[in-house]
Amino acid sequence: MSEWLSREEALERLKVRAQTLYAYVSRGRIGMRPDRADPRRSQYRADDIAALATRRARGRSPSVIAESAIAWGEPSIVTAISTVSHGRLIYRGQDAAVLSGHATLEEAAAVLWALPKPVAFEAASPDAPHQAGRASAFAQLAVLAGQGRPSLGRSAASLHADAAHAVGVLAAALGAPAGSNPVHQRLAQDWSVDAGRADAIRRALVLLADHELNASTFAARVAASTGAPLAACLLAGLATLSGPRHGGAGEAVMQLAEDAARHGADATIRRWLSHDRPLPGFGHQ
Repeated sequence: MSEWLSREEALERLKVRAQTLYAYVSRGRIGMRPDRADPRRSQYRADDIAALATRRARGRSPSVIAESAIAWGEPSIVTAISTVSHGRLIYRGQDAAVLSGHATLEEAAAVLWALPKPVAFEAASPDAPHQAGRASAFAQLAVLAGQGRPSLGRSAASLHADAAHAVGVLAAALGAPAGSNPVHQRLAQDWSVDAGRADAIRRALVLLADHELNASTFAARVAASTGAPLAACLLAGLATLSGPRHGGAGEAVMQLAEDAARHGADATIRRWLSHDRPLPGFGHQ
């Protein structure tokens, strides 16, 4: 069972002011609950306080950053954008699962980018007809990346505009027609799905808007750290996502399910394993 601290105890252990404590809570870095003895007061999760206190004590020297960049063989970078806390994905202090219950991708982007209103992911119709799908996504982003300006040293507003355009181009490459409607509605229109499936697309887009630090997110951040154009960063993430041990596992799951429906689950699994094919969904990154 988690230990909970009073406000005074939390402030003493962190050596910060009350405003800083509240900021940590709002960003989802410290769990908070009403004091059961006095609901007018709050209590703070001791484990979160201890983790923050340790990071503050260690400082942010280059050697410490390098040492903490890999945890248990996985990349680990402290960020205010998103995190996984107590089994919940958090976008800037908001529970992503709760957000997916009502928000669009455009609204989720506003949360992640700290903007006051939803982002518009618009893109012009392509000059020539194209086959929507992965190949088009790679091709369109490659063109945009080749034409893009470096991201280093530019204003936040300029970067937001570039990012919104890049996502719009990606959506169009996947079939979304030009327009001002939310991306999930435009994709649903092209994919000819009903309202229920359109809502599932909306939820999926919100929940996949940021991954904290999986393989593709890490690749995109590495590209961004060099000052590469934002379309190039998106392309780096997409390239990493395409691998069968990452995003490509989804296609393999569909193939496995189709094989199982046709030949039976036991026979399908035996055949996959006999050909040294890893079962999709296990061991992916």
